[in-house]
Amino acid sequence: MDDRDLVNRIDDLVRQEHELRTRHGEGVGLNERELDTLRALEVQLDQCWDLLRQRRARREFGTDPDAATARGPETVERYQQ
Repeated sequence: MDDRDLVNRIDDLVRQEHELRTRHGEGVGLNERELDTLRALEVQLDQCWDLLRQRRARREFGTDPDAATARGPETVERYQQ
């Protein structure tokens, strides 16, 4: 997946997340399945952003961006902010 594909995937995930958050914010509420979907979207977004950052860093330091690999949720969800 190249940078453009990643950005498109991020845009799609953000759109889906926004739709769910809007419904939740309008008082409609979310059922358990939708809440699980929202949590999964958040993790997928973190993974995509992490991969995009890895690719950009590799490019910046003269290494192959295609060698970057997606990290699992157990890694990206434990980053300190």
